Amino acid sequence: MAEHNLTDARRHNPVRDPEQASAKTRTKRAFFLLALTVFIPGGAQVVAGNRTLGRRVLAVTLTCWAVLVVALVVALVNQGLVIEVLARPIVQLVLAIVLAVLAIGWVLMFINTLVIIRPGLLAPGMRGIVAACTVVLMVITGGALGYGSFVLNTGRDTIQNVFASGPSMDPVDGRYNILLMGGDAGADRVGLRPDSMTLVSIDAKSGRTALISIPRNLQNAPFPADSPLRKVFPAGYNCGDECIINSLYPVVEEKYADLYPGKKNPGAEAMMDAVTGITGVKVQSYVVVDMGGFSSFIDAMGGVTVDSGGWVPYNAKKWPGTDIRTHWFSPGEHQFTGKQALWFARSRDFTTDYHRIRRQQCLQQAMINQFKPSTVLTKFSGIMSAGEDLVETDIPQAQLGSFINLANKARKTPFKRLTLGAPDFSTKFSTFPDFGLIRTRVDALLQEATKEGAAAAEKSKKAAAASKAAAKKSAGDSSQGSDPTNAATKSATDAGSMTQEEIEPGSNPNSVPVTQPDGSPITEKYLVQLELNGQRTLISEIAANNNECQAP
Repeated sequence: MAEHNLTDARRHNPVRDPEQASAKTRTKRAFFLLALTVFIPGGAQVVAGNRTLGRRVLAVTLTCWAVLVVALVVALVNQGLVIEVLARPIVQLVLAIVLAVLAIGWVLMFINTLVIIRPGLLAPGMRGIVAACTVVLMVITGGALGYGSFVLNTGRDTIQNVFASGPSMDPVDGRYNILLMGGDAGADRVGLRPDSMTLVSIDAKSGRTALISIPRNLQNAPFPADSPLRKVFPAGYNCGDECIINSLYPVVEEKYADLYPGKKNPGAEAMMDAVTGITGVKVQSYVVVDMGGFSSFIDAMGGVTVDSGGWVPYNAKKWPGTDIRTHWFSPGEHQFTGKQALWFARSRDFTTDYHRIRRQQCLQQAMINQFKPSTVLTKFSGIMSAGEDLVETDIPQAQLGSFINLANKARKTPFKRLTLGAPDFSTKFSTFPDFGLIRTRVDALLQEATKEGAAAAEKSKKAAAASKAAAKKSAGDSSQGSDPTNAATKSATDAGSMTQEEIEPGSNPNSVPVTQPDGSPITEKYLVQLELNGQRTLISEIAANNNECQAP
């Protein structure tokens, strides 16, 4: 009797035995089973198919959900740990394989679910709809996992191709010091002369960052005692105008590569030695970026936003009816593409190398500000593909995750910046640098680029402001106490005995024209007309403050 009742119950269970159900119920059953396979793979098999298979698949499903929930909880508590783990190539390989297997398994579950649905029992009009829905869901779910597997494998390949193998490096005196060089490299060029050189020093705890920009025309670079170039250039790289710092790279590549046996990039190693000698800071790693790779990287990030303080020229198509190719970025905020950012960073028409250096510093700050973990995760594939355009770096693969975390910390505070030339030193300083003064200024800068140093600097700033206010009040509005020009002049003298004009010609913002002769605002059309008229001096005056930029 009991067996008869059980058989009778099965016969009237429309989910497991749809033969006796109505057409409407069979349709509902079909979509119910598809929904189970979408949200709980294995669920359709448990309620309507092979229960053994369903339970096994369901165990995998629940395990995946559990791992995902744990990862989300850990990310909320310690986001950096998750990023550091996911950035490891071996983890990416394992995840890529797991995602590929899950994608295939999910597709097979949809096929099995379609068998369980038994399309032949459906109304003729619903058979094609259910089959089409099954295919669409297979593509969305299995395809998403398959694409995730592809992206992870792409990232793994890029990391292995771009970054060096080996263990993570330890900070030096609590900081990571990396030399960032940018230039044009290609098969048609013999060697590489870096157009930009920046020592990026990052506090290992707080992520506070200092940028020390080295002008490409700096001369007499000394080498530390442990550098093989010390024997070649015992008095420093000092053969005059031919020995400006950016020529060292190709010279070593061509003549002294054997001094760095076992090193992939002797030119970069030599530059690290030189910057160590100049600043007194031990440079640990280098990144050489091809300008094309720089452009692709910014495009992969979705662009970069910079607030330009002045008019910045760049060369593009000729203006109609003229031979003038100069176009202009106006003052104000810009959302740059990679190509535009490259123009902005490299422009020096009508201005100087020092203007360009300051704009590069702004751009570096802006990129860090926008290089958030969310950007890395959502644009991972594009960023990794752009990374292939990096000429070279010796940063270890194992360091990538921790550096992404440091970048996340770094963007929370403004960079401390120092240029070994104008405006922080005189325009003649690059030709006759005082390396003792440089190291004193660098040490002070790095001290301020720590949590404790920043707090002490802020306290000192407030104390100085209070003292100045008290002095002004007691002295009555005396010229010495209230004239900011005196303070600026004193600061200039401390930087290397130079006047404001020596620091950077035309840098006084009050001397920069902001209107046309008729009083109307300056426009790009007006600047083009000035160039047609040959009034280049006036254009230089208008562009003199284009180094005044900010990273929003």
